[in-house]
Amino acid sequence: MTAATAFWIEAVGHGVLRTETLTPPGPDQTLITTLASGISRGTEALVFAGKIPPSQFDTMRAPLMGGAFPFPVKYGYSAVGHDPAGQRVFVLHPHQDRFLAPTAMCVPVPDAVPTSRAVLAANMETALNIAWDAACLPGEKVTVIGAGVVGLLVGSLLARIPGTVVTMVDIDPSRARLARRLGCQFDSARLDQDLVIHASGSESGLRLALECAGFESRIIEASWFGDALPALPLGGVFHSRRLRIIASQVGHVAPAMRGRRSHAQRLALALELLKDDHYDALLEAPTEFADLPAAMPRLLAGGLCHVITYGTSPCSA
Repeated sequence: MTAATAFWIEAVGHGVLRTETLTPPGPDQTLITTLASGISRGTEALVFAGKIPPSQFDTMRAPLMGGAFPFPVKYGYSAVGHDPAGQRVFVLHPHQDRFLAPTAMCVPVPDAVPTSRAVLAANMETALNIAWDAACLPGEKVTVIGAGVVGLLVGSLLARIPGTVVTMVDIDPSRARLARRLGCQFDSARLDQDLVIHASGSESGLRLALECAGFESRIIEASWFGDALPALPLGGVFHSRRLRIIASQVGHVAPAMRGRRSHAQRLALALELLKDDHYDALLEAPTEFADLPAAMPRLLAGGLCHVITYGTSPCSA
């Protein structure tokens, strides 16, 4: 038997560390020792605040989460660790220092990707799926509303398409440096855009997306509002401009690649894309796992990707 410690959310805004006992690995399981995990702030903030609507309890389950919504629940999906042979792997698992995972879900981390940067893999997978849903064409004018981690990642992917101009929009002017480092412009919202990615998680951001979309443009809704009910002015330009709002959600591979790429292949590609050291700019200073219960409210209140360490520096592996 192996002892393990996991972060559990027991009530709104209240997390604790619980000790668990792991059984010996089965024939299709691997024991993982965690090096680092990442906080996916948008979704984890909704879970921490108990804002998952009952109708979405099954849909929003993370692959290896513990408990059940609303509480108590062990939630998260950005863990990097090593297997008994010392191979570094990424696993969609909650914050926990040791855990068992199906071997098929343990995706090798490329040697060129440091452990700390590898925790971005779940967010990069989301950004990749958004890019596939967007089907951006060379030369399109693109606006990304919301320069959080996912917004910046998807902006960086779309900015690589020849002739495409990507403008990041955010209420925080300090995000301008990050946007430019990742190949995007940073400005106020521009009108007559061919493609708009909404990733701000706010009603005002989605309203802005409608305003800056051009005739027959598409708006990719990358935010998830939990139990909130945003109001939209669909009586304005929405109909006259023949706009389309397209939901993008990472639980299913985007239609453009479905049947061509599995979930595992999509995640492996996300890790390959993280070989670019520019993405280190999206990582916040690390927090020790032992401090997570006290730190979680602060970590979820703002910032970019918060890295949780487990007694080993995330950049040492």
